[in-house]
Amino acid sequence: MIKKALLFIVVLVLLLATAVGINTWRKGSRQLAVTPLAPIQVDEAGAAGRLAEAVRLRTVSSRTEAGLNADQFRALRTLLQQRFPRVHAALKREVVGELNLLYTWEGSDPQARPILLMAHQDVVPIAPGTEGDWSEAPFSGSVKNGYVWGRGSWDDKGNLLSQLEAVELLLASGYKPSRTLYLAYGADEEVGGLRGAAKIAALLKSRGVRLDFVLDEGLLVLEGVLPGLRQPAALIGVAEKGYLSVVLNVSATPGHSSMPPPRGGSAIGMLSAALKRLDDHQLPGGIRGVAGEMFDTLAPEMGGFSRVALSNLWLFGPVVQSQLERAAGTNAVLRTTTALTIVNAGNKDNVLPGRAEATVNFRILPGDRKEQVMEHMRGHVGAVVPASQFELYALPGAVDASKVAPTDSAQYRTLNRTIREVFPDALVAPGLMVAGTDSIHYGEISDHIFKFSPVRANAEDLKRFHGTNERLSIANYADAIRFYHRLITQLAPAP
Repeated sequence: MIKKALLFIVVLVLLLATAVGINTWRKGSRQLAVTPLAPIQVDEAGAAGRLAEAVRLRTVSSRTEAGLNADQFRALRTLLQQRFPRVHAALKREVVGELNLLYTWEGSDPQARPILLMAHQDVVPIAPGTEGDWSEAPFSGSVKNGYVWGRGSWDDKGNLLSQLEAVELLLASGYKPSRTLYLAYGADEEVGGLRGAAKIAALLKSRGVRLDFVLDEGLLVLEGVLPGLRQPAALIGVAEKGYLSVVLNVSATPGHSSMPPPRGGSAIGMLSAALKRLDDHQLPGGIRGVAGEMFDTLAPEMGGFSRVALSNLWLFGPVVQSQLERAAGTNAVLRTTTALTIVNAGNKDNVLPGRAEATVNFRILPGDRKEQVMEHMRGHVGAVVPASQFELYALPGAVDASKVAPTDSAQYRTLNRTIREVFPDALVAPGLMVAGTDSIHYGEISDHIFKFSPVRANAEDLKRFHGTNERLSIANYADAIRFYHRLITQLAPAP
């Protein structure tokens, strides 16, 4: 019996090994074979200088004060008009809602569905007290050591001006698009886009516009960031997570700190227990949907056990998921995340407060819904706090995840091919945008919305995003101009 059992185990192991080997071998590369594009000539010094001028304008937006820094946004509008004369002579420019810009480049074929390129004018503020940590002053627009330095150089004036640089070059060559091209530049993306992108999208919808292709800022050309991958990975965001912030209020009888209630009975104690439970009981995750397609696309390009494991998730799925969940970046693509962001309670050291409040932020995975998240939160809070002693309400600005743009479409293939032509060393795969962008407001007028920034970034660069020492390399900026130049000619070839 023992010999038969051992034989059975050996046979089973051999069969599993065979199946794993065959599956790994059968998963061939899904990368498009393209010829690298011969780089067009770009005046790198001139382009860098124009970007630097834009960075010097402090276009910091505010959620509550719509007119904050309006003079800086108007100065940027004037600067763009001065530095891109062909664009402003050939394209129609509209100012939407005071500060937002919509450019229209009419195509020769009125029947062809238009395309839209997006970016945003506004930037995030500098964290108070960190100004002295910058190598170059945050709004200096310094051009030094091969970089343009300053807030907005990367996010997102680099995208905005590289698009205008590309259009200016195309106009100089006499190019005319076969289909209409829109350029949309909101002024409040960093605070939700309700005054900017939402209004531009509503305006286009009211005019009966249906967009064939939309490209906004998003995922990057990542270098050395994804374990097991030797080549850079250009990830195209095909969907964007939703956003929901929920306020939790817990009430209890106030009193003197010398006579606290039994353990856990105070407002702060109950709130703490509720928050710990929410943190410990995250919403379920999995390698599915966009995340599943991303890893399926990259698996054949990986080496060693990473390739074997990702090619055989039917067997190694739990192990792989466990590893991915250990890092914040990869965990975020697997599930609707729970983040405890604000806590307020008490105002005197010897008084038990009668109320404690916290805000919990959720980034919602495609397929999940705001209502499900609220029920999840209500159930877990209710497990440790009596129903009569807590209340929940969602803050304004909540939105479900975007639609998922199809990767088997001509639109995705065109974007994929363009990236491979301009960044020939990079692998291309679909990905999930875990942060918010203006493009989420365009879901009603397009099924093909992509989030990708033609910016190379390593792990060290990622720390600069919304952080200290934001910068964009001049060589990378020139490639971004080439990228948009090529993309426009591929999406709207001259008749």
